[in-house]
Amino acid sequence: MKSPPSSSPSSSLLLRKTRLSPFLFTLLAFIVFIAVILYSEVFSQCDTKLSGLRISISRIMKNKEKLPFAIGEREEGCDVFKGRWVWEKSRPLYEEYECPYIQPQLTCQEHGRPDKDYQHWRWQPHACSLPSFNATLVLESLRGKRMLFVGDSLNRGQFVSMVCLLQRIIPQNAKSMETFGSLTVFTAKDYNAKIEYYWAPFLLESNADDAVIHRITDRIVRKGSINKHGKNWKGADIIVFNTYLWWMTGMPFKILQNGSFKDDVKDMIQVSTEDAYRLAMKSMLRWVKRNMDPKKNRVFFTSMSPSHHKSIDWGGEPDRNCYNETTKIEDPSYWGLDSSKSVMQVIGEVFSKSEVPISFLNITQLSSYRKDAHTSIYKKQWNPLTPEQLANPVSYADCTHWCLPGLQDTWNELLFAKLFYP
Repeated sequence: MKSPPSSSPSSSLLLRKTRLSPFLFTLLAFIVFIAVILYSEVFSQCDTKLSGLRISISRIMKNKEKLPFAIGEREEGCDVFKGRWVWEKSRPLYEEYECPYIQPQLTCQEHGRPDKDYQHWRWQPHACSLPSFNATLVLESLRGKRMLFVGDSLNRGQFVSMVCLLQRIIPQNAKSMETFGSLTVFTAKDYNAKIEYYWAPFLLESNADDAVIHRITDRIVRKGSINKHGKNWKGADIIVFNTYLWWMTGMPFKILQNGSFKDDVKDMIQVSTEDAYRLAMKSMLRWVKRNMDPKKNRVFFTSMSPSHHKSIDWGGEPDRNCYNETTKIEDPSYWGLDSSKSVMQVIGEVFSKSEVPISFLNITQLSSYRKDAHTSIYKKQWNPLTPEQLANPVSYADCTHWCLPGLQDTWNELLFAKLFYP
């Protein structure tokens, strides 16, 4: 066997110098370290886009104490937000005509929707199964208590879904629904239980706080104003927050520093959507820390509800949307452009730095697949439709809100799972 060729004197000298140079070694180590950091950041951003936000579901679990309302634990390794949609004949969980509390903006069958397949999809997590929704358990657990949904019209839809899921087992004379300005209250009288909804699309005080007249394009919120609404949330035993849709103006967001929304000249600053949203998230967490007892209360935050305004996002024809869509999106990595990745990252940043015990309902990815579940044109219209609109249904299809029964019942099945089996 031939011995390996010997190195030249010059190369040997270079090798010895390289080995003996602490500066060069340190430089190379630093370059490798930076490369690893950059790669990890890119990978993290891609992972967020495809899989949604991964944050601690409940920071209070650190001390292993039993959470309020919990009766068991979920299966080991079970992430209920990762899964697939399975068609099931036995669904929906209730019929549209059985629930008199659904607003006409969400009653798709009453307004002529010809198909019903969107009602039959059940969410199946990959590594486990969701516990069956138990209305009796919810009502017994809420005996003498309040469950409060706070946020925009998407959270109102989840509130109505919860009412529909519960009211079926309550006698007609033992339940009521009343509205007091921004607050709507469903009461299960025999249980002395209240399920409530409070209109606060930004959580902070804003110029869109009127529960009826709030269609404002020039949206403004007041800095440090969460107590304006928060005083109405005190005493709730379970709160489910959401806020997203109203922040998406596509322009810098206006923050009122002092004075009134009605002032001709306003003391305002303009910030990015992400910075404005971060302001609201931090305010919400401070309010929760000051007003909710983690040994008695539970707090949830529902992630953004996706829209389906551009069919090109899922490989459809240009200039189309959710109108006439009757099938779900099959691509498990689908993420529509209407769902802001940067806002999801803000939620992750703020929540991960907070010690406030709050459970995150990550409904964005699983709802993104459901382009078939929107109200589209099958709803009460606020204004008479023009001949041009009637000739082009795509132009007035609502691809933001969801038919009931439908997708938002799944949100409440997930809420049920996280409440009782955290």
